[in-house]
Amino acid sequence: MSDIFLKIQSIVNQNDVVLFMKGTKDFPQCGFSAMTSHILVQLGVDFFDVNVLQDPEIRQGIKDFSDWPTIPQLYIKGEFVGGCDIAKEMFQSGELLNLLKEKAVI
Repeated sequence: MSDIFLKIQSIVNQNDVVLFMKGTKDFPQCGFSAMTSHILVQLGVDFFDVNVLQDPEIRQGIKDFSDWPTIPQLYIKGEFVGGCDIAKEMFQSGELLNLLKEKAVI
């Protein structure tokens, strides 16, 4: 496993909810990252944000790690959930709230 994969795996393992995003939860720098972050805030979820714009190695590494081509990427209890569209659909259906409760995050 490469060093960047180990770093990403460590971040995912050490935090219940991780959002790899462009910008930060306080200052998102793309609409998709802003929407996903807003969904988590609206649900009252404390999450760890990783600004992929600060580290090109993480920006590409997270795409390879998850085998998912876009950012943001949401992880809950070590499990890749998906990007903005999936998080939005899960939020609207109530599935995201159920998952967060099931994983004892909220």
